Amino acid sequence: MSQQKPTAIVVCPGRGGYNKPELGSISRKYGKQKHWLDAWDERRHSLGAATVTELDQAQKFDFKRHLHAENSAALIYAAGYLDYQAIKDDYDIVAVTGNSMGWYTALSCAGVWDPVNAMDIVTDMARNTADAQGAQLIFPLTDANWKPQPEFQAAITEMLNELRNELFESIYYGGYILLSGTERAIKQVAGKLPKVDDRFPLILPGHAAFHSPLMQQASQRALANWSVEHFNQPALPLIDGRGHIWQRPAVDLNDLRGYTFNHQVAQTYNFTRALEVAVREFAPDKLLLLGPGNSLGGAVGQTLAMMNWRNIHDKQSFVQQQERDDAAVISLGLT
Repeated sequence: MSQQKPTAIVVCPGRGGYNKPELGSISRKYGKQKHWLDAWDERRHSLGAATVTELDQAQKFDFKRHLHAENSAALIYAAGYLDYQAIKDDYDIVAVTGNSMGWYTALSCAGVWDPVNAMDIVTDMARNTADAQGAQLIFPLTDANWKPQPEFQAAITEMLNELRNELFESIYYGGYILLSGTERAIKQVAGKLPKVDDRFPLILPGHAAFHSPLMQQASQRALANWSVEHFNQPALPLIDGRGHIWQRPAVDLNDLRGYTFNHQVAQTYNFTRALEVAVREFAPDKLLLLGPGNSLGGAVGQTLAMMNWRNIHDKQSFVQQQERDDAAVISLGLT
């Protein structure tokens, strides 16, 4: 009798996963999956963009080049999808979710997008949003041991009320919140919020007002560029940035397209809620965090602590759980 595979939820990272330590990781880990790289490289070349292989095999990490929106997006998508291909047969994948740009990787993993055509969309969306207005800031909602700090949330609420129509909740990310807004509003918030750990509030360099109404023009361009013909019924349940579950055969592809290129672009992305719904509804044995890197680790741990999942209730208990041989959260970007 064959051994039953552990059930798993796949979690796809957003921007910021591919950094200097990840240079060369795609070529090093995925030589056997070169056919994907070749196909993506051909698409990127036809778009006049640097290829994934060219970027990944560069002799040194060039911050300006590698973190340029269209290059960073391609590297993150490629690394994540190849991680998924490497592990999908070892687990019973019960659902897929992701953070922000990770929604695009999730759509490919779930079979909604053709994985090669998806590189075109990922590149186009990076270009589409690169010249968007505004800025983005990150601020903690918990202390160093992941315990909620109501006064931090109160300070955020006060700023949102004070700067209506200029400041917006962008991403709920475990123990953090990202705010988007006009450059004036973000600078004002950065000057007024309490200083935490000599790091926060932190304005994110090179970020526009993602997941806010200031992205409406980018949303309209995306809807004009990408028709419903690019969407297929998902082969796996998908949990989006509202916590909504898309599950065949009941998915209206026009609705899925509308969410992907409208709400997902121009409204709040609640990654915390997405992960809570995924864990509660699908009760996995494992959470598989795709690479590159381990940018998801803290936010996932903080969310599990909020849920008191498997007796994880703070940072210390999460670290202890992760030190076990049967750790529930596996960061594939670290393997």
